[in-house]
Amino acid sequence: MGEYLLIKQGRIHNAVEEEPFVADILAENGKIKKIAPVLEGKIINEAEVIDATGMDVYPGFVDAHCHLGLDGFAVGFAGEDFNELGDPVTPQLSAVDAINPQDETFQMAREGGVTCVSTGPGSSNIIGGTFCVIKTYGQRVDDMIVKEKSAMKIAFGENPKNCYKDKGVYSRMSVAAKLREMLQQAIYYDHKLKEAGYPDNPDYSKMPPYDVKLEAMLPVIRKEMPLKAHVHRADDIYTAIRIAKEFGLELRLDHVTDGALIAEDLAKEGFPVAIGPSFGHATKYELKNKGFHTPAVLAKAGCQVSIITDSPVIEERFLGLCAGRAIYSGMSEFEALQAITIHPAKHIGAEDRVGSIEEGKDADFVLTKDTPFAVDTRILYTIINGKIVYQP
Repeated sequence: MGEYLLIKQGRIHNAVEEEPFVADILAENGKIKKIAPVLEGKIINEAEVIDATGMDVYPGFVDAHCHLGLDGFAVGFAGEDFNELGDPVTPQLSAVDAINPQDETFQMAREGGVTCVSTGPGSSNIIGGTFCVIKTYGQRVDDMIVKEKSAMKIAFGENPKNCYKDKGVYSRMSVAAKLREMLQQAIYYDHKLKEAGYPDNPDYSKMPPYDVKLEAMLPVIRKEMPLKAHVHRADDIYTAIRIAKEFGLELRLDHVTDGALIAEDLAKEGFPVAIGPSFGHATKYELKNKGFHTPAVLAKAGCQVSIITDSPVIEERFLGLCAGRAIYSGMSEFEALQAITIHPAKHIGAEDRVGSIEEGKDADFVLTKDTPFAVDTRILYTIINGKIVYQP
């Protein structure tokens, strides 16, 4: 027999249709089995039941860019595992090898209704390594993985300039040049592997010397993995787009602080954008235009917009509140819901499993008594893979 969860008569906001509707949801073995006005029968009698009458049911919230599990709460150096220093180009690093599911920030994320995140390296390095997509519940990261290697982190602007100005990276020209160099080397490396017949019929006498960095870049230049670009200033956004188009690569734009200044251009380009973190002080020049107006302007222009916390910059549990501030700044409530559900799911390549309430997807839900976007929102249930993981 399977494991069943029945959510009865909740007001469902599925993130696909703008108008909510009242229905039953049956989950079986962690997946959404059936959505119907009323569900009855033998299986229903065996299910764990949540009477959601008078409650709002949302998809589990999704954060497209954070460092959850890589920067320990109240730990300091012992838990700082999101940036590698000493080498500005480290594509061989993998976030999944440093995530600590026991850190209390995961519980905080669940308290805020966040059920799935894309987490990974910081922005010190020009190429930082691979992000992964994980659920926010579990004891072992291997059991939480949705996608082990979801994107290759790259960074432009002030962060790599500041971190590596003593290692030959002093200008934006150097940042772009080193990224191009690594991409071109990966293309040559891939060509040599194919010439040697690897992997189907390899002639090891013709194989190039093994290079861990170039191996890590192969999924990028083969268009199996997107670049995930840390970009704030408009010129850095355009440089990321220029290089991606030059090499014919998949690209995701994260932070996009100056996005409102170039909204029409970004809409024409069509690359997904993830905006944030928008709370707090502008701590450096390239953040001077930060604000919750940006997702609203970009959504109006026609961009696929996600809202992100960049946690720990903003605590993960405040993702819904960030969406609420975007609503206050001109975003519609439905656009804001999509910006923390289906749009980030698409941004991170996990929309087949998360981001909306549809049959066949993972049974990840957030149940509230009212809008999840208010400062006094009370989340009643957070459910991941059909299991109640938070209930106050």
